[in-house]
Amino acid sequence: MTTQSTLPLVRAATAVLNYIAEQVGSDPDSFERYARREETRSNHVAHLLRYLEMRSATAQDRRAALLSAIQAASVTDKGLPIASAIITTFRERRVLLPVANAIERMGLLARTIARRRAEAALISDLTPETLETLDGLLTVDPAIGQTRLHWLKSAPDAPGAMNLVGLTERIAYLRSLGINPRLQARIPSGRWDQMVREGDATPAWLANDFTASRRRATLVVQVIKLGQKLTDEAMTMFIKLIGRLFSKANNRKKQRHMNTRAETSKALRLFLDTIVALQTANDTGEDAIDTLNRQVGWYRLLQIKPGLESIVENNSASSLALAAEQYGNLRKYAAAFLQTFSFQSRRRHDPLLAAIGTLRSLYAEGRRILPERVPVAHLSKSDRKLIFEKGKRDRRFYEIATLALLRDRLRSRDVWVAGSRAFRPIDEHLIPKPAFDVLKEEDKLGLGVQSDGEAWLNEVQQMMDFNLKRLAYRARNGKLEGVRLEAGTLIVTPHSRDVPAAAEDLNAEISEMYPLVEIPDLLREVHQWTGFADQFTHVRTGDVPQNLSAMLAGVLADGTNLGPNAWPELQKGSAPTRSAGCAPSMPGPKLIARRKPA
Repeated sequence: MTTQSTLPLVRAATAVLNYIAEQVGSDPDSFERYARREETRSNHVAHLLRYLEMRSATAQDRRAALLSAIQAASVTDKGLPIASAIITTFRERRVLLPVANAIERMGLLARTIARRRAEAALISDLTPETLETLDGLLTVDPAIGQTRLHWLKSAPDAPGAMNLVGLTERIAYLRSLGINPRLQARIPSGRWDQMVREGDATPAWLANDFTASRRRATLVVQVIKLGQKLTDEAMTMFIKLIGRLFSKANNRKKQRHMNTRAETSKALRLFLDTIVALQTANDTGEDAIDTLNRQVGWYRLLQIKPGLESIVENNSASSLALAAEQYGNLRKYAAAFLQTFSFQSRRRHDPLLAAIGTLRSLYAEGRRILPERVPVAHLSKSDRKLIFEKGKRDRRFYEIATLALLRDRLRSRDVWVAGSRAFRPIDEHLIPKPAFDVLKEEDKLGLGVQSDGEAWLNEVQQMMDFNLKRLAYRARNGKLEGVRLEAGTLIVTPHSRDVPAAAEDLNAEISEMYPLVEIPDLLREVHQWTGFADQFTHVRTGDVPQNLSAMLAGVLADGTNLGPNAWPELQKGSAPTRSAGCAPSMPGPKLIARRKPA
C-alpha cells in the first residue's frame, strides 16, 4: 500500500489516540512502542476475536466456502452470486473474511471447477467413436461444402414441402450421432443455458481453439438443443402446410363460385320463368307441360341441366374433397414426416395414433391402396362417408383427414412429439407434483391467498358481512355523502361535472411532463411485452404477420376510422404510405399520445 493511501488513516488514528489517551490518562506517544512486540498485537487480536465470537479461517472453512462457490457457479458464471456465496459461508461460520483478492481467486477456481464438472457430466459416458464424430461436426464436409454444424444451424424456416423434408433430414442426422437428450438433466438449467448461449455465439473456427472437453461438451449441448429446435420447427411447419392446404381448397371453392355467377344468374332466371309458367297453368287449368313448353321451352331446361349439375357439385363439394386435389404436394413430405417423428397421447388405444401407424406402414411398404380394415374412430361421419363412398376406400381422403386431425390435436397439445420442447404434454409445463407438495407444506406457493379454500371463503364472507352491515348503518343514518335512503329506496346524487380551474391547470401541467410518443411506436412496444400482434394471423395461411408495421397501421387506421385515403404514414414519420390495392394516401395527422406510467 502506498504512502499516500496510508496518510489519511494515520491522521485519523492520531486524533483517536489523543481522544482515548485523554480519557485513560496516558501519553499518546507511548502507542508508538505498541507494535514493537509482535506478541502484544497477537494477544489483542485474539482477545477481540473472543469478544466478537469470531475466529480466523481454517482449511475446513475455506473448503466449505469453496463448495458453496462451486454450487453457485454451477448455475451461473456471474461473479457477484459466486462471491456472495463465499462471503455468506464465512459469515455463517463466524470466520473473518479474507482479503478481496483471495475471495476473487476462490470464485475463479469455483467457476472453473463447476465448468469442468458440467463438461464431464455431458461427455463422460460417450464412446471414443462418438467423440470423434462430434469433432467432425467442425470440419468442412465435401458432400455439402460446409461444416455439418453450420448446415444444422442454417435449416430453412419458410413453410414448404421440400423445406420440411430438409428438416427431417437434419433431425435424422442428429439422431445418428447417438447423443441421448437426457444428458441435459445432468447439469443445472442455469449452466445449461449458459452453455447454449456460448455455443450459439461460437463459430466453428473458434470452437476448435477450445480444450477438448469444453469443445465436445459444447457440441453435445448444441446437438441436443438443435434436436429440440428443429423438431419444434418441423411441427410448426407441418401445421402451417396442412392449414395452407385447406385454405387453398376453400379459396378454390370461392373462386369457382365466383366464376359461375353468370351461369347461376341464368339458371335462377330460368327457374323463375318455370315457376311463373307452372303458376299460369295451375290458374287456367291448362296442361302444365304444354304451358311450360310454350312459355319456357323444354329444350332450354334440358340444355342447362349439365351446367346446373356442375354448379351444384362445386358448391356442395367438401373441403376434404377439394384438399385432395393437392394430394400430390402432400405426398412430397408426408412419408418423411411420419417416419421421422413419434407421436404420443394420453388416450389409451388412441385411434388417431393407430391411423398414423397405418399410414407409416403404407409408406414403408410402398402401398397406395388402403387395407380392408383401417382405424376410423377418429374420423367424423361425413369424412367416413366420403372415404368409403360406394364401397371404395379412398387413400387420399383418409390420409388428408387423418393428418388434418393430427394438426388440430398438436395445436391443442392433446398429442405431443418425442424430443420436442414446445409440443409436449401440458403438465410438463407445470411445477412437478413433488415440488408443488413441498411448496404447499412450507406455504411458499405465493398465491396471495390462504391455501385452505374453506378458511379463505369464511374470511371473505365475514369481511363482506361486515362491510354490508356498515353500509346499511351509514345509509340509514344519512352518513353516506351524496347517498340517501328514502322509503327503502337508495338514491345516489349525481356528481357535479364542474371541475375546479385549479385542478384543470394542474392536470394540464402534469400531462405536459409526460413525453410524447407516437401511437404506432407504443403499439410495437406493447407487442414486445405481450406478443398480441401474433394473434392477427393470415386468413388463408394462418401465418403470423411478416410486416408488423403494416399490420399495426391497418389496425390503428381501422380503430380510428381513418380509412384508406386518410392514413398517416404510421411506419415512418408522416410520409405517404401505400396499402394493398389502394393508391398512395395523402399525409394525415400524426397520431401521438402522452406516455404515462402504468
